[in-house]
Amino acid sequence: MVPVKIAVTGGIGSGKSVVCRMLAEKGLPVVSADELSRRAVEPGTAAYGQIVEYFGESILLPDGNIDRPALRNVIRSDGKAKKALERFVHPEVFRQMEKRLEDAVQKEAPAVVMEVPLLFESGMEKWFDCVVLVFTPEESRIRRVMERDGVSREEAGSMMKIQMPEEIKRKQAHRVIDNDGPMEETRRSVDRLHNRIMEKAGANIRKKNEKG
Repeated sequence: MVPVKIAVTGGIGSGKSVVCRMLAEKGLPVVSADELSRRAVEPGTAAYGQIVEYFGESILLPDGNIDRPALRNVIRSDGKAKKALERFVHPEVFRQMEKRLEDAVQKEAPAVVMEVPLLFESGMEKWFDCVVLVFTPEESRIRRVMERDGVSREEAGSMMKIQMPEEIKRKQAHRVIDNDGPMEETRRSVDRLHNRIMEKAGANIRKKNEKG
């Protein structure tokens, strides 16, 4: 049986990781696209070589790894460079996502959850059965990013500018979890989401049995 594929997305500072952690506590396998992206650009990978060739060695750390913050600063102000980076990295990320899905199939997991920050920006939403947007108002997100990353308001705002506006994401998502209130409210929303996921997984199993 193919697991139900769930994407959890949202703007920086929205609380995607909190929601994913709650789903993991319920036993669902959770994969981070950021983690896959980091692995995709490790020294020795095809993407690593393409990135260094395109951007030059100025985006490398002394140990040879890619300086991700420096690279983000470059693509933030250069749309052409941003598209080039996506062209290098996305194929490997998709390959790793497919591998994680295969792992979930082998383990007979009812669903697999993937945390994908730039889901709509990268066009990955079509790959999933359900897209969940974790929503938090911009002012709250700015405050969280400033506290979490130790950056200025201007820097936090700059990070958000490269992301799609939240109101557009809301229209495209299948479900929205409001994460601006007490944590217990978020947990109740995640409980309802988990119930829906398991209902979908159960329906898939019944369909398979009927065909079998």
